Amino acid sequence: MPPTVRARRRRAFPRVLGSERAFLADTLRAETTGGLLLLGAAVIALIWANSPWQDAYHHLREAPLGPLTVEAWAADGALALFFYLAGVELKRELVVGTLSKLGEAVVPVVAAIAGMVLPAMIYLLVNLTADGGRTSGWAVPTATDIAFALAVLAIVGSSLPGALRAFLLTLAVVDDFGAILVIAVFFSHGFHLFALLAALALVGVYYLLQRFRFRTPLLYVPVALGAWWFMHESGIHATIAGVALGLATRVVADPGEKHAPAERIEHRLRPWSAGLAVPLFALFAAGVTLSGDAVREMLTDPVAIGIVAGLIAGKFLGVFGGAWLTARFTRAELNSDLAWRDVGAVSVLAGIGFTVALLIAQLAFGDDVAQTERAKAAVLIGSLLAALIAAGLLFRRNRVYADD
Repeated sequence: MPPTVRARRRRAFPRVLGSERAFLADTLRAETTGGLLLLGAAVIALIWANSPWQDAYHHLREAPLGPLTVEAWAADGALALFFYLAGVELKRELVVGTLSKLGEAVVPVVAAIAGMVLPAMIYLLVNLTADGGRTSGWAVPTATDIAFALAVLAIVGSSLPGALRAFLLTLAVVDDFGAILVIAVFFSHGFHLFALLAALALVGVYYLLQRFRFRTPLLYVPVALGAWWFMHESGIHATIAGVALGLATRVVADPGEKHAPAERIEHRLRPWSAGLAVPLFALFAAGVTLSGDAVREMLTDPVAIGIVAGLIAGKFLGVFGGAWLTARFTRAELNSDLAWRDVGAVSVLAGIGFTVALLIAQLAFGDDVAQTERAKAAVLIGSLLAALIAAGLLFRRNRVYADD
């Protein structure tokens, strides 16, 4: 190909330079720590729920704490902080990050969308063609857990190119946005218009406080808590309030301002999210009792089979296929530092569903405790298999780059 033609083609996976590299490095460090803490909390939950003290675990999880149970506070309350940071990250990527440049964003965006559609299709195919299938869980295998994925990537991929990490991070941001839309549209119950209008009004107040450069937490904290509570009362999942507040946060610094509010808030809140909120959710969501009968039921349960197949096969085919087809049939091309085998390994890594997948499983089968437990177990098994397969592939690719 002549140099002039090659120069006109856009990079599918751009190099990460300057402030983007610094931001990516900070995020990787925080999310890696969060991923390890998340894994630890999940292991504790599984051991506790299958120990002689399992009754104490379930009693604590279902114990009322004010207007909600402990488990509901973890899912609706603690995860709101996680989703707030997801909203901030999405806003930043849309305004000043990779997603602000169409030519650079198209490949990870298409890969993320395909990586949500294919798992859902595989799940539906399994459950529509099997006796006892339930289509309500179609969204469970569509989510990617960025904390777990980045933890695996950091442990086995120290020599991999930074562009691959950038692709995974961008993919996860789009994936989180897709999961947010799915939760808001398909898992809202008992809709109350007045409560929703009150929540939106408070989000508007939050935006105005940002717009007029107020900085005192004494104004923001009650507004944020009020928005969260009214969103919960509206019938829309309370974590959506966190996303809305994140999107209303200013991400561009003013002249003479060292850091934008989004950067300052994220710096303060990310340790709480990674170190407390998400592990707390995992502690009360991942406690699945794996008796012999439960395991045997899983082997023939269309829901469990569809979730595992969606996370393993669906995510790989969707992410890798979406990226390859976009680069093949558009003017985008793969970064010269990467090989398609690298992208393939990361596509398998995207099958780690965990946090959001467990949340969607609770929302999809909340009226059926036994089915919820099987769906959660399938999420854990599918995510573990994806992590192990991806770790092996990434380890091999890491050795290739380390030897160069």
